[in-house]
Amino acid sequence: MESGSVSFDGDPGDYITGGASYSYSTDDNDQLTADSPLDNSRVTVSISGYNGDQWSLTFDAPGSAALVPGTYETTSRYPYNGAGPGLDLSGNGRGCDDATGIFTINNAVFGSNGYVQTLDATFEQYCNGATAGARGEVHIANPPPPERLQLALAVATDGIAHRVNGNAVLHGTVTCSQPISVSVDGTVTQIVRKVLVRGSFSTQVTCTPGSQVQWTAAAVPTGTTPFGKGLAEAITRAIAYDIPYDEYVFVTDTSTVRLTRS
Repeated sequence: MESGSVSFDGDPGDYITGGASYSYSTDDNDQLTADSPLDNSRVTVSISGYNGDQWSLTFDAPGSAALVPGTYETTSRYPYNGAGPGLDLSGNGRGCDDATGIFTINNAVFGSNGYVQTLDATFEQYCNGATAGARGEVHIANPPPPERLQLALAVATDGIAHRVNGNAVLHGTVTCSQPISVSVDGTVTQIVRKVLVRGSFSTQVTCTPGSQVQWTAAAVPTGTTPFGKGLAEAITRAIAYDIPYDEYVFVTDTSTVRLTRS
């Protein structure tokens, strides 16, 4: 949820507002959500009022240009604005079939992955060719975007080939920049008496920033030949979910591991 405010009102006869005034603020428990594509060419502010009101306000730069401070004139209704600037205020069951208008971006600061840090804008919209219009302003003020998740994986060069069950046990460490759950998985491949032995492994650990967190996992051979003493190839992956950026982060490692009998 964003931090900020949106307010607008309309002339008598304006279809969208009905000539009324509306004001929303996160200080009053209204919810605002601002979204932008990766190229920062557009911002849509979704308004969920504490009183049940639902509105959407979109500012779209011409073409694929970034939305930067300035005045955007002769707008068309987004998303039918083609290569020109687009604007759309709709909600509470009302929307324009066609619309013209103008908006001014006074300040716009974006982080990565569509994060809207700051947006200060004013606008006017005229619905379906009417002379009565709606006008308003939006102010979004969020903290700087959070850092992306940093993940590192290390695989120890020593491992164990169990005499009893034939498994290969590997170990290593993961480090992270956020407190997060990390999954470690991979495959072990070895030639034993001219037989290709392969098995997969997986485990999960809770990673704490600033610490090297130990992980251990056992690879079970897929055939009847057990893992044995000697060199083996381990292909390992660590994966975690970066919640603020809604994406998975993973790192891989290919290592030669010396297995000893145990």
